[in-house]
Formats: sequence, structure tokens, C-alpha cells
Amino acid sequence: MQLTATSPTRPAARRRGRDADGMAVASFVLGLLGLLVLNLFLGPIAIVLAALALKRGTTRRGRAFLGLGLGVADLVILAVLTQTTNTVSWSF
Repeated sequence: MQLTATSPTRPAARRRGRDADGMAVASFVLGLLGLLVLNLFLGPIAIVLAALALKRGTTRRGRAFLGLGLGVADLVILAVLTQTTNTVSWSF
């Protein structure tokens, strides 16, 4: 009978991958939500989460890039609203 030792880094790597995948999905959801409300807060959070997910090697790279793009779009919309209406809020 042969005993094999398990590597203690294997569960940590798996957990890190799941965390990175969760960050990618969270950045996408927050970026999408930021297009409608609270783009001042949700845009930068989406950008940071997407950057961290990409740095940690997520398997959901597409969602991380979408979250990054949506976070930037949130800030662009905020800048356009600020310039056109001189406020930081939507006016219907």
C-alpha cells in the first residue's frame, strides 16, 4: 500500500481560485448595477474587484473584463451627467 501525501497548498489554491471567480462575478454584477444607481461608488468597486480577480488568475476572465468595462462605463456616465446637468444624480 502506497501512501501519498497531499500538498497543503492545493486547498489554498482551489480556494483562491474560487475567491477570484467570485470577485469576477461580483465586479460584473456591481458594474451592471452601477449603470443604474450609485455609479460613484459601484464603478470603482467593480474596477478594483475585476483587477484583483484578473491578478489572482480567475477562470472567468470574460466576466472580469466585463466588470472592468462596466466599472469604467459607470464613471464615464457619472462624468457626462456631471457635465451636462451640473449634478451627481439622475434627473427624469
